[in-house]
Parts: sequence; structure tokens; C-alpha cells
Amino acid sequence: MKYSSQKIALAYFLVAMALFAVQVLGGLLAGWIYVSPNTLSEVLPFNIIRMIHTNALIVWLLLGFFGAAYYLVPEESEREIWSVKLAYLQLAILVVGTLGAVVSYLAGIHGGREFLEQPLWVKFGILVAAVIFLINISLTVLAGRKTAITNVLLTGLWLLSLLWIFAFINPDNLSLDKMYWWFVVHLWVEGTWELVMASILAFLMLKLTGVDREVIEKWLYVIVATALFSGILGTGHHFYWIGLPGYWQWVGSIFSTFEVIPFFLMMSFAFVMVWKGRRNHPNKAALLWSLGSSTVAFFGAGVWGFLHTLHGVNYYSHGTQITAAHGHLSFYGAYVALNLAVFTYAMPILRGRSPYNQVLNMVSFWLMTGGMAFMTFVLTFAGTIQTHLQRVMGLYYMDVQDQLGIFYIMRFGAGAAVVLGALLFIYAQLFPRREIIARGVAENGPRDAMPGEQA
Repeated sequence: MKYSSQKIALAYFLVAMALFAVQVLGGLLAGWIYVSPNTLSEVLPFNIIRMIHTNALIVWLLLGFFGAAYYLVPEESEREIWSVKLAYLQLAILVVGTLGAVVSYLAGIHGGREFLEQPLWVKFGILVAAVIFLINISLTVLAGRKTAITNVLLTGLWLLSLLWIFAFINPDNLSLDKMYWWFVVHLWVEGTWELVMASILAFLMLKLTGVDREVIEKWLYVIVATALFSGILGTGHHFYWIGLPGYWQWVGSIFSTFEVIPFFLMMSFAFVMVWKGRRNHPNKAALLWSLGSSTVAFFGAGVWGFLHTLHGVNYYSHGTQITAAHGHLSFYGAYVALNLAVFTYAMPILRGRSPYNQVLNMVSFWLMTGGMAFMTFVLTFAGTIQTHLQRVMGLYYMDVQDQLGIFYIMRFGAGAAVVLGALLFIYAQLFPRREIIARGVAENGPRDAMPGEQA
């Protein structure tokens, strides 16, 4: 670890992993309710469990992004974070807001808008935390060295925070409400988050492969250009059926097909960098997560998104289990696996240890990835049957659900594998084996004694 302020990232990573555990356990419970619908129906209704599952996902991913920024910005800018106290204040606000939101949900208090259910005071808290973060990181970058990685990261994080303002706009007109809602939901995950993903992936490739910075930066700018070109107007594929003008059917269809390109480029980028670098980095698990993230993101966000993005297909498939298949695989690949890659790379360095428990860490990768892939295939088949029975033949929704029971049982089994993998990952990160702790490394020991970090 080169800069003492990088320690901030460790606190963010630990809180993020705690919420990660809550998120996957909540998802497993929700999956069981599909199998046995009356489970906890009077104590903890399904809609509340789903809120906790999705909100925990969003918050822990954001915490991972913030932690990654606090880790990589000092190295890229070659200076300490502007204010360590502000960084911890930001984390405290986010933790209090998260706990407040969960308590509110359990008490039946929520905003009612999917993914944006947070009470108003929690939304304001998130906005304040985002402003603190932007001030802290921006002043750090402006005072230090500017690189393509920090430029793209800052652009993504500024846009991410500014788009959150649309979460406060809730007009009575349902079409306007859904349009502003998609400004947050789509332009986050299929726009600004892609910039954050690309910059973090570029940093990991720089550290893990040893490829020249100039090569990585050229790839990064091309990826960012295609992400913004396709992602902004690609929002139109959500506008098909919410009362907006008909031209969005064609705009959305055309630009949505281009959204495959940035994810294909990120996958190609990761593999080409590893091939060009040919570096025997000691942290094999971090490299596996990085390659896995870009690959699964291409299939989940790119291929599975394309499967039902054209308006002629989406007319039938919208809101079915096909949507759930796409959502699970894309979030896992693009953002979950990326955050876990950063944790795997940075935490041994932050704790002054060699890369540890790598076998267990890689086992967790294959468990989670295999479970998520199987879940995606199961939900895709279930969604195809649901589309035909419900949207083509016109059967009632609940009658169709009765036909999908076997798929929900398989989905629950896949979810159990994901949860087991997640718990193994957390264990591997928190409890390193003593015999492979780097000897002679003091808390701020010599740089050469920190395996896993590139000078």
C-alpha cells in the first residue's frame, strides 16, 4: 500500500461484503417463496423481502464502487485523499441510511417505486453522501496526476450522482413517472455504471498484467465512447409500452442492439491485456474474477439483453422470467463480479498480507458463476414457456405459474449454490490462512514486501 488514505477502502469493502451476504440470503428466501408461496406471508411479505434483496444489491455495489475509488485514486493521482474524515462521514451516512431504509421496509413504510422505495430522508442522505464523495474525489484528482482511468471514473461517478436527482421526481402522470424512473434505473446500469466498470477493470488490468498504460487507455476510451453512444438512446427500449411516442420503438430497438458492443469490447480488452502482458501475477484469484466479470457481463448484459430488446419480441416477453434471467446474469457479471475482483486484489494489500486463500476464493467464483449461469438458463426456459402460455395462448397468470413450479425448484437450487459461493468468498477474504501471511511485513512495511501490488 503506497498511501495511508487507501485504508479508507477497507472499511467500505467490509460493509459492502456484509450487505452482500444480506442480499444473497434475501434472494434465496425470495426464491423459496416462489416454491412455497405462503412462507412468512404474514410476518415478512414477499414484496418486503424483494425490496431488501434489490436495495441491498444496489447499496453494496455502490459501496464497492466508492471503496474502489478510494483505493485506486491515490495511486493514479499520486497523492493522498483530500479528506479522510469526509470519507468516513460519507460511509456513516450511507450505513445509517441503509439501516433506516430496512427498518422502514419492515414497518411497511416505503415509496412504492420499484428500486427507489427508499423513504425521502434516506434519498436525501444518499444525495448528501454522493456530494461528499464527489467533492473529496474531485479535489484529490484535480490536485494530482490526471489519467484516463481517473477521468473516466470521475465522469461515471458524477453522472451517477446527478442522475440520482430524478429519484426525487415523482409526477402524477404515470408515463412521466416511468420515464424519469428509467432515467435513474437504465442510465445507471446501462450508462454511467458501465463507465465505472470500464475504469475499474482498466486499473485491474494495469496492475495484474503489466501492459503499458498507453495501450490500456486507448481501449478504455473506445469502450467508453461505445457505452455512451449506445446506452443513452438505448434507454428507449424501456419506453415501448409506457405511453411515449411510437418512434421510441425504433430508436430503442436500433440503439439497444448496439449495447452489446461495449460489453464485447470489455471482454476482448480483458483477455487481450492478459495475453499481451504474459505476467505471472501472484494474485490468480483477482485475475480470474476480472476475466470472469467481463465474460459474464458480455453474455448477461449483452447477449441476454439482446434476446428480448427488439420491440417485436419485447411485446411478448416483457415482464416475464426472461427479464429476470437477463437481470440476474447481467448484474452478477458486470458489477457483482467486478466488485469481488477489486476486493480480491486490494484487500490483501490493505491488510499487509500476501494474496491468501486463493483456492477457496476461486472455488467461490466457480460456485457463484455456475449457480448464476444455471439460474439464468432455468429462468430463460421458464420465461419462454410463460411467454407462450400467457402472452400467446392467453392463459391466466396464476394458471401459468402453476406450470412453472419445477423451474422455480431448480432456480432455488441454483440460488443455494450462489449463496454458498458468496459465503465462501467472504470467509476467504476475512480469514486468511496463517501460513501464507507475508513474513516481516510491518503495517507500513517496505513496498517490495507487498506481494500482489505492482510498483
